Amino acid sequence: MIDQQMSFLGTQFNWPNQKTEASKRNLQQQLEGTGLMVDGVLEGKVILVNGAGRGIGAEIAKLAAHEGAKVVVNDLGATVDGRSDADIGPAQQVVNEIEANGGEAVVNGGDISNWDDAQAMVAQAVDEFGQLDGVVNVAGILRDVIFHKMSEDDWDAVINVHLNGYFNVARAAAEVFRTQESGAMVHFTSTSGLVGNVGQANYAAAKLGIVGLSQSIALDMARFGVRSNIVSPSAFTRMIETIPIKGPEGEARRRRQEAMTPQKIAAPSVYLLSDLAHDITGQIFYVRSNEIMLMSKTRPIRTIHRSDGWTPKNIHEHAIPALKPHFSPNEASPQYFVWDPV
Repeated sequence: MIDQQMSFLGTQFNWPNQKTEASKRNLQQQLEGTGLMVDGVLEGKVILVNGAGRGIGAEIAKLAAHEGAKVVVNDLGATVDGRSDADIGPAQQVVNEIEANGGEAVVNGGDISNWDDAQAMVAQAVDEFGQLDGVVNVAGILRDVIFHKMSEDDWDAVINVHLNGYFNVARAAAEVFRTQESGAMVHFTSTSGLVGNVGQANYAAAKLGIVGLSQSIALDMARFGVRSNIVSPSAFTRMIETIPIKGPEGEARRRRQEAMTPQKIAAPSVYLLSDLAHDITGQIFYVRSNEIMLMSKTRPIRTIHRSDGWTPKNIHEHAIPALKPHFSPNEASPQYFVWDPV
């Protein structure tokens, strides 16, 4: 059969329709120096990616398949604010693309905020492919509004998808991972939670809660050989596109955002799912274009004590002057990450 002409991250190569040993050797020669392998880093694994119909999730699903995984592509197909009816079409398109490139994938249109749907998508992975080796929690919605105008529905909707939804999927997968004594989870947070952002109290709370969720999973499930890590992405997606632009600074920030494509987030996520990362768990990585940053966890940065205890007055007179030079500035994430992406 005629090989398919393919491009991946700017590399052109001929992908064999049938992977004979000769075709593998030929393909590996074409990929020399790219870091890609014929038998990928996820060969033989089954990966569930939610929110995989578009953007970052779709790119992770496609790269996971390229690296040898069989993929469950989940996406409810709702709008950015989660208010519209479901549409399985985008997820099916990703499945079609994976299959057209010689991979294996199935579509799932379940709602991660629903406990039964989360259980069902994990069960589908096991029923279709016989196992489940990794989960990527990337699905999300936005309901941005300044705090004093935020409604209960705005709060609940975002918490329900991000925090409750990620718990639901991770909890369903944990049963499989515990039994087989292996598994990897990658959960997506945001600098809105890690640093802060205006008009995103619901989103920031959910995203910082996910950091705590991942750390607890890493601690609780380590005895079963299960890893849990966090990725905080900066990429131009339809969610970012909804954030209003204000003034020249906003326009400059938008230009920087548009240069940061979702494809750049896929490789670190897939790496964390692979056995290459077998000793990495409980970590937080910020990925922005070609930059990968290891983010700190909340730890004491300065301490002061008084043998006879504290009063409000001597706290003001002694403790605060000693601590204040080490205060973190009250700034939003765009005020911190001001340099152009690499």
